[in-house]
Parts: sequence; C-alpha cells; structure tokens
Amino acid sequence: MSNNNLGLNSGFNVRKLPGHKRATTEDIVIDVAVHLILACLCVATIYPFLNTLAYSFNDAIDSVRGGIYVWPRAFTLRNYEIILVGNPLIARAIFNSATRALAGGFLSVFACLCVSYVFSRREFIMRKAFTPFLVFTMYFSGGLIPSFILVRNLGLINNYLVYLLPTMMSAYNVMVMRSFIEGLPDSLVEAARIDGASEYRILFQIVFPLSLPAVATIALFVVVFQWNSWFDTMLYNSSEPKLTTLQFELQKLLTSAQNLTSADSVDAALSAGEGARAAVTPTSIRTAMTIIAVVPILFVYPFLQKYFVKGLTIGGVKG
Repeated sequence: MSNNNLGLNSGFNVRKLPGHKRATTEDIVIDVAVHLILACLCVATIYPFLNTLAYSFNDAIDSVRGGIYVWPRAFTLRNYEIILVGNPLIARAIFNSATRALAGGFLSVFACLCVSYVFSRREFIMRKAFTPFLVFTMYFSGGLIPSFILVRNLGLINNYLVYLLPTMMSAYNVMVMRSFIEGLPDSLVEAARIDGASEYRILFQIVFPLSLPAVATIALFVVVFQWNSWFDTMLYNSSEPKLTTLQFELQKLLTSAQNLTSADSVDAALSAGEGARAAVTPTSIRTAMTIIAVVPILFVYPFLQKYFVKGLTIGGVKG
C-alpha cells in the first residue's frame, strides 16, 4: 500500500502541470514592448488633462512665462474665483445646466426607447415606410433660420422648455436603440404576451432592463450634449438672465477675457508687482473653464461605464 502511494506521489511530482511553462526570451520581449506601449498611451491620455489642471491652479501672469507641466508653479485659486464668485449669475447657471442635463437625458431616453420599441416590432406594418423618413433627418435638417422660426412660433423663446423639447428626439439614438432591441430574444416578448402582459409592461419590465447598456450609452451622450450646450441659450434665451446656463456664462467670460486681456495688459501686470495677482489671461480662464465643464462628467461616467460591457441578456433564455 505504501509502495503504491510512493509510486503515485513520485509520478505526480514528475508530471508537468498544464499552464506552467517557462517564459522564453521572445515572450519577455513582447511583454515589455506591450507594457511600454500601454504606458506611452496612458501618458499621452492623462498628461493633457494634468497640464490643463496645473494651468488652471497657477497664477495667470506666471503662466505666461511657460514651463508648467503637471504641477502649478505659483498656486492660486484666483482663476476659479473669477469664474465662480465674480459672476453673480453663475449659481443660477450651474443649476440650469444641471437640471437641463438630467431632465433632458431622462426625456430623451424615454422618447427614444418608446419609438425604438415600436420600430423594432415586426407586426408594425408601417415601419418600413417610416424608417426612410427617420433616416433622412440624420443627414438633412431644416437649417438654423427655419428652426428659429419654428421655435418662435411655438412660443419657446425665453422659455426653459426650449432646452428639452427640440432635443428630446434624436434619429441616431432611435436607430441605436432599435438595433439593440431587435437583438433581444423574441421568446421573452412572446412569453410575456402569452401570460397576458400589455405592451407597456413588456416595454418597461422586460425590454427596458435588458436594454440598459444602450440606454446608458444614449443617456451619457445626451447628458454630455446638454451640459456642454451654450448656443441654444445664446440664440433663444440670451435676454432672460434666469434661464442662462453655465456654458453660456463661461463663453461670455472667455470672450470678455480675450477682448480685455492683450499683450500690453500682460506686460503691464508683469511690471506691477503685487498688482499682477489680480490679472487674468485667456489661457488661465480657458483652462479653469475646461476643468469646471469636465469634472461633473467625470463623476457621471463611472456609474454608467459598467453597462457598456455587461451583457444583460445572458441567461435570459434557457434552452
């Protein structure tokens, strides 16, 4: 008995375990090359953001001398004070931008989901006739003047709804959502109908949970668009301060900084000693604006990232 055990143990010890092979020189070289390439890509991706962040926290006049990379040389909060404190409308603008981003994202996802579900149903006999009209709007639009006339005739000038209604429906988002819904198993919808579920229940209790990756993608696109939008504020609501948005106020501030800050004023600030601390430059304002505009999106993206790669239909249908 002991001999057999010794034999088995000795045989087990000399046996090669699968997956444990010695790395060759070629494997080591390839691994090193891949890691170097990935490191370079990380640096190329992160460095511009760190450089912008360093400039935004650096003294504006000191920034003119250059030589700032990833850490501010003369730390100051002056750039952010000018943007966030110097403008009395900035708090209202942040509130309007946040609410239009959230409300616009919700309404757009809801509308696109409903339309996409209808277009994805094979029993909808008019879908082949309506699809070309939907696709046509992806390539051709009415133009700026007809859009303005339509908005004015609808009574949306100086109206908060102008941020939500014109952008609630997007043909591209509908086509993306429709393609995703068409890829879902038809047996789920058929089983729900056999159980007596209505179309609304099928849409919101079956299709919607399984379509979260597409929903999250579209929601992120819409939220980023709404947050960064400023042209519609200038076009429709510029005469109503209560309806201003953050990006519009930042755009006005940047324009004024470019007009008022010239090379002569920078030279004067450099020779003014302590007075130089009160000066700003277009670069300092632009970098601070960039950080203010980007940071909220950086906090939103991690909550939606997992839905981009997660397959929620796995296990939905059992063979």
